[in-house]
Amino acid sequence: MQDVSVERLLDERSAASVLSCSVALMRKWRLFREGPVYVKIGRLVRYRQSDLNAFLESHLVATGGVR
Repeated sequence: MQDVSVERLLDERSAASVLSCSVALMRKWRLFREGPVYVKIGRLVRYRQSDLNAFLESHLVATGGVR
């Protein structure tokens, strides 16, 4: 079983705000099993701040400017 720590859960509107994207994009990601990990409780969809941070970290793009 996965380790699910107890932390504040964000609804999709708040999560979209954190990621600077639309709620529609969050829904599209879920439909196609893309985007950040989420918690599903019945019909409720919630996101942990740590999962949003991990999603952002996984999409960092390094440029050649730093040596």
